[in-house]
Amino acid sequence: MPTGWMPPELGSHAIAPRRVRKGFADESVFSDFRFQAPREDRDFPEVFVCTERMSYDPGETVEFLASTTADRWSMTIYRDGHAPELVEQAEGLSGAFAATSPTAYMDGCDWPVLHTWRIPHDMRSGFYRVVSTCERAHGERFIQHHFVVVRPTPQTQKGRILFVLATATWTAYNDWGGANHYFGTWGANRNEGSPILSLRRPWSRGFVWLPDGAPRITLDRAPRMNEMPRYPSKEWGYPGGWAQNYACAGWAQFDRHFAVWAESQGYDFDVITQTDLHARPETLDRYSCVVTVGHDEYWSWDMRQAIESFVERGGNLSRFGGNFLWQIRFEEDGGKQICWKSKAPKQDPLRDDPQRKHLVTCAWESPAVGWPGASTVGVNGYHGMYANWGSFTPRGSRGFTVFRPHHWAFAGTNLSYADVFGSEAGVFGYEVDGLDYTFSEGLPHAVPASGVPDNIEILAMSPAVLFEHEQVGSGFRNYIGDDDLETIVSMAGDAPDVARRKLRYGSGMMVSMPRGKGHVVTAGSCEWIVGLTRSEPFTEKITRNILDRFSAE
Repeated sequence: MPTGWMPPELGSHAIAPRRVRKGFADESVFSDFRFQAPREDRDFPEVFVCTERMSYDPGETVEFLASTTADRWSMTIYRDGHAPELVEQAEGLSGAFAATSPTAYMDGCDWPVLHTWRIPHDMRSGFYRVVSTCERAHGERFIQHHFVVVRPTPQTQKGRILFVLATATWTAYNDWGGANHYFGTWGANRNEGSPILSLRRPWSRGFVWLPDGAPRITLDRAPRMNEMPRYPSKEWGYPGGWAQNYACAGWAQFDRHFAVWAESQGYDFDVITQTDLHARPETLDRYSCVVTVGHDEYWSWDMRQAIESFVERGGNLSRFGGNFLWQIRFEEDGGKQICWKSKAPKQDPLRDDPQRKHLVTCAWESPAVGWPGASTVGVNGYHGMYANWGSFTPRGSRGFTVFRPHHWAFAGTNLSYADVFGSEAGVFGYEVDGLDYTFSEGLPHAVPASGVPDNIEILAMSPAVLFEHEQVGSGFRNYIGDDDLETIVSMAGDAPDVARRKLRYGSGMMVSMPRGKGHVVTAGSCEWIVGLTRSEPFTEKITRNILDRFSAE
């Protein structure tokens, strides 16, 4: 198949319906959130596809579970990246309808297999986008996007870089079928986010594919004096029928930006999911550099152990992302993701298990877990959080201020002390990671704390906050306010007033940390990747310096 091929329907993506469906929730319960679910109405043909797993080996057969109200439907599969490649095309597939459970978000979709794809034995690793379509009246077409990841084998491996997709965070925000970890129809009153999420379900619209120009969460410009707070992704997403959290997580909004840029720069890399990192840590042994990017919020205990062991043995971690915050668990062989979040200290079933209570799905820094994120990635979400959107530092620099310009990561940039880089592209923002810090002789240093390594170098940083500045004006309304601050405070070991003072102001940092025989460099910002997409020269050069050094070792 030709490289550079793009499916023709992408320019005419139909709006996927969202409405309250019988058996899900009533209007009074549904007033504060929305989610994607099938109409199950033959007058509005649609097709939804999912798979038992996210990733497969070459030679395996992928079974596509599907439900459609159309008589015929089609599927196209192509490897996504800088030059998309068509790998499979099936037209005129027979349709079959299967009902979707009101609890599909946690039980999965019990649908029949309507199509299969045998992955060639020599298929290279990557992200393979699955486009399913059916015709509607008046030439309109319903389109749904899914994906599978083809894992590398020793025979198909490309280079020394392994790109680990932030799929646990994607899952946490995916509301398809009625809920995600934040909101939904779980609970006694069917108005809570679910602590249990199935991976056997489709992805909400916008997680796998977005049109060029889809707004990001961060602001493109600083607000004028007394201008009301704006939330561009919410304003654009709602009328267009996009997922409520399309801009928060996913391949389309984050990880794809790195993949496209890295391929355009000639880097060879392989791709796995976080479930692979959890279940197959031996995969790391064939690589010298692991990369994670974007919104990278949720990790399991085993994932962290795998990365720390990899670095101790001489591997290197390049983390171009932010918001390292929550522990998750997998159940049913990775088929379900568990995260009780702030409910964990009182409701997680493992909270009283003496052998497994360390796996309670709470924040890493909370007393319930007590394994600071800085141990693995050099920073943590507790001391970072939000910047450059809504009323979260809306007039901040949008870039990083340099404090240690002589570090090798800045080689060839000519950056000097106090220079700001990345502001034009907006590389600092949405959610960021930092540390509690102090200044000495003009340089920032991490405040000593239990579980925080004492050899972390803070290379660059910028301020962040855990609450929205209160805006006063007619019609003004903040989206989050101080809700997240209060959530984090509720899990802290300090008294509420003490915890608020400690956590309300934070930072996002770029840090360097040796560990054993290996090294960790973290650029703790979700938006680092837009500096690559927008060709910001300092961000590109720093990224190359890190990848080149780590992949050569």
